[in-house]
Amino acid sequence: MRLWRPCVYSLIGFAFASGLCFSEQKAPDNFSSHIQKARQYLEQKRPDLAIPELEAAVAIEPGNFEIQGNLGVLLYFQGKIGEAIPHLRAAVSNEPGLGKIQGLLGLAEVRTQDLQHGRADLESAFPLIGDQKFKVEVGLELVSLQTESGDLEEASSVVTQLRKIAPDNPEVQYAAYRTYSDLAGESMLALSLTAPGSAQMQQLIAHEENRQGNINGAIEHLRKAIAINPHLPGVHFELAELLRSSQDESVKKQAEAEYRAALAENPQDEKAVLRLAEINIQKGDTPQAFQEYTKAVEMQPSDADAKLGLAKTLITMNRTVEALKLLQETVQLDPTNATAHYRLGTMYREMGRTEDSKKEIELYKKFKDMKENLRALYKELQIQPKEAAAEESDQK
Repeated sequence: MRLWRPCVYSLIGFAFASGLCFSEQKAPDNFSSHIQKARQYLEQKRPDLAIPELEAAVAIEPGNFEIQGNLGVLLYFQGKIGEAIPHLRAAVSNEPGLGKIQGLLGLAEVRTQDLQHGRADLESAFPLIGDQKFKVEVGLELVSLQTESGDLEEASSVVTQLRKIAPDNPEVQYAAYRTYSDLAGESMLALSLTAPGSAQMQQLIAHEENRQGNINGAIEHLRKAIAINPHLPGVHFELAELLRSSQDESVKKQAEAEYRAALAENPQDEKAVLRLAEINIQKGDTPQAFQEYTKAVEMQPSDADAKLGLAKTLITMNRTVEALKLLQETVQLDPTNATAHYRLGTMYREMGRTEDSKKEIELYKKFKDMKENLRALYKELQIQPKEAAAEESDQK
């Protein structure tokens, strides 16, 4: 359900910053008098008194679209939405490039249930608005209208822009979640209608099962997908990841074969190489793990997990100088990696770099607590992100 979101700007600030101004050039004395009084009332923060003065000015010069626009802004913020619309529309019709005024017009039309005109004005205004707060206001309303009408591609485009503008805004993030979820649901329906017996359909069902926490069900459907199409891109790696997360050791051991199958399909699958290195570490095969970690780092130098794994392997091989460099690079690539900070802090302590060690251990505690909180939240949501599943909790 679309909710009305009141604008967050001060009345006077919006009125004077909206692209309009009070013009008195070649105006009759009584017109100028009304404008002067309106300005004084606004300076005194009395828009209720300024409105009658602007209404009187408009009655004298109905063709003065600057005053029409300012009057529309004041009426809007005084809650007289219906009365504001004709004045805002007059200003926009005379000068279409007024992004803020057209955005306000669109919001007013939506508020009065003129959704067709409201959406059109919001769509036109959105790219013209420079003020970030008001752009978010307009964008969120636009996304609501677009999703309600089923235009999810358009809504997704607006959401993407809003996330760049306001990445920390919870309302923006929720709108993104709803839009992308609806888009996923639409794609699911389309696939079920066009290719219900396809490998991709089984893959999709597996994703849904995994999202609901049904690992065994997800594994079953990925196996069905592979039976239909063994060469489905990425499917062997996906299955391996699920197998590796199983609590059943006999099932977990099956992951290695799937990682190797993934590599057979795509020799450049760096993540599969990395996972094989981790498996070999668990087996105690340090030389093989070293080769695979080295290969993973060569294939993807920006992979913090690969560098961390190689650093830990080098530590066991007593090659601490090389390990130190890799750990430093790891925390630069991923500043929130708690394990890397712990390992780095330990090495600094052994080197006698007490202050550096203290700093790294503090960072380790900070990000460990943060990830524990996230893990608890994900558990409540019955989902398990890849990074949480793959993260090693070794502080040895």
